[in-house]
Amino acid sequence: MTVDEAPSTTRNDKATPAAPSTGRLQPLGLREVSLRPGFWQQRQETNRVASLEHIEQWLERAGWLGNFDAAVEGRLPGARRGREFSDTEVYKLLEAMAWEYGRTGDTALDRRYRAVVRRVAAAQEPDGYLNTNFGRPGQAPRYSDLEWGHELYSFGHLIQAGVARARTAGPDELFRVAVRAADHVCAAFGPDGIASVCGHPEIEPALAELYRVTGERRYLDQARLFVERRGHRVLADIEFGRAYFQDDVPVREAEVLRGHAVRATYLAAGAVDVAVETGDTELLDAVTRQWRTTVARRTYLTGGMGSRHQDEAFGDDFMLPPDRAYSETCAAIGSVMLSWRLLLAHGDPAYADLIERTLFNVIATSPADDGRGFFYTNTLHQRTPGTEPAPDALLPRAASSLRAPWFAVSCCPTNLARTYASLAAYLATVDDDGLQIHQYAAATIRTTRYGCEITTGYPDEGRITVRITETPESPWTLSLRVPSWAAGATLDGRPVSPGWARVHRRFHPGDVVVLDLPVQPRITAPDPRIDAIRGCVAVERGPIVLCAESVDLPPGVDLNALRVLPHAEERDGVVVVAGRTVQPQASGWPYGPASESVVSGPLDVPLRPYHRWARRGPSTMRVWLPLAGGRTDP
Repeated sequence: MTVDEAPSTTRNDKATPAAPSTGRLQPLGLREVSLRPGFWQQRQETNRVASLEHIEQWLERAGWLGNFDAAVEGRLPGARRGREFSDTEVYKLLEAMAWEYGRTGDTALDRRYRAVVRRVAAAQEPDGYLNTNFGRPGQAPRYSDLEWGHELYSFGHLIQAGVARARTAGPDELFRVAVRAADHVCAAFGPDGIASVCGHPEIEPALAELYRVTGERRYLDQARLFVERRGHRVLADIEFGRAYFQDDVPVREAEVLRGHAVRATYLAAGAVDVAVETGDTELLDAVTRQWRTTVARRTYLTGGMGSRHQDEAFGDDFMLPPDRAYSETCAAIGSVMLSWRLLLAHGDPAYADLIERTLFNVIATSPADDGRGFFYTNTLHQRTPGTEPAPDALLPRAASSLRAPWFAVSCCPTNLARTYASLAAYLATVDDDGLQIHQYAAATIRTTRYGCEITTGYPDEGRITVRITETPESPWTLSLRVPSWAAGATLDGRPVSPGWARVHRRFHPGDVVVLDLPVQPRITAPDPRIDAIRGCVAVERGPIVLCAESVDLPPGVDLNALRVLPHAEERDGVVVVAGRTVQPQASGWPYGPASESVVSGPLDVPLRPYHRWARRGPSTMRVWLPLAGGRTDP
């Protein structure tokens, strides 16, 4: 048995997806924070026992993993399967496996990881290049299609997988493959190389993290060079415009995230990494400004991003139609990556607020309960019931219908896998003064200085109990985030405002701090500039966005004809709004006098968590509910 075949015995307590060398807050590692039974631990465990195996099986079945074997055996291009970027799904699976092994020490998973790594490593060229879609006889030349080829994007995910492994178990064969690939990228695209960028950002945060692992400055310099080149029209124009690639305006000058939503968030995350590591406050301020404007004008109530289907892109300001929400799952993950980096840099709890909203209402929404089906997009209004996909079907890139087992473009399942595997790393941080808790889940935290156990039924219940288990003798500060929606929160019975609730004192083992967040239902109105939902309201409960689903309505009641009153109450654990249905006067023309005829009298409309929709079979659904008594009601 070789070193690379032997089970790993070393695991790093401080392994974490983003590890800046400086910043307001410092992240904790996957073995410093562990989830206990509850909302997120259940989903993380489903990811471990079901989703990882499901993804691995589909990569074999679809031939995407076999592409690496075909490269070694000289069977390309004829034997190649999948889209030009299918290599990346293998890399994201490896990253997920690396985080999961670091978290659990699962030796069987480690053996599966090593078997995949051997197949990937065998396909790497002597100069470090690794891609199954370019560079061989019968294939397009290397870097001949920077707009759409995704070569550097693929390298980015390869490098991030290698970084994850190095951080969780030490350098191994995959890490060495990643380093050789990064060295190739620096040689090919350095100051004297190809003066361009990839059409899909991702290499930027990957190179920055590789710098953080190795200390090799050339990786950070190359990441900075890619960020600085972007926006100077180095890519060819396309039908969607250069904004699609974020190549229309330099990063430092942009005011808002725009173009393809995943590309935009990945680029911004990489720009934050570069800014933090180089001390570039101007660049950090630019991305901070873009985040704030995007959240204020281009983000869905769920935290989802992207309102245009044709290019998977941000729309204009306040262009947020619920029934045309693209809100790609990968864009939500990119948003979490970006917000986390800004949180570490600035310490502002507003970033953790958006992370919470996105986690509960997009990332928790996408996977099926069994971990073997996924939403690619996340609509806020399903007008017609979806179609149940066959469990063995490979679907085209999905419009919102029902969760599907696999897609021709399956970036979202693998992205979810790596996110769930590393989820505990987003719960808490430390600084020179103490410990900060950002996301609420039943968990155990043990650092070199502080230890605590968090007990909570969140988000169903609003009480978070923190019991101190380890503490220095000197006073320190325990900081608990109070979400922006939590007016009326209390800390040990005393009122606290949204932001940070802090306790500074000398703690002793066994001390308990209790934060109570009000999780009763509340009515939410949209900004009137969002034309598509003017005259509508939504209902939220704690961090959870609620929705109405047709399976909860009486037979014959059309969800799209529903009108509600702006009041919600909770009965026996179910949030209910009062409503009625209306029917426009029959006409062969969809325009006319502003009047509707009432068809039904008052009825109670149960509302369910949005993340639970479409788990009881095909249905119609809507988050934004038209108000009764509006201009078009009698």
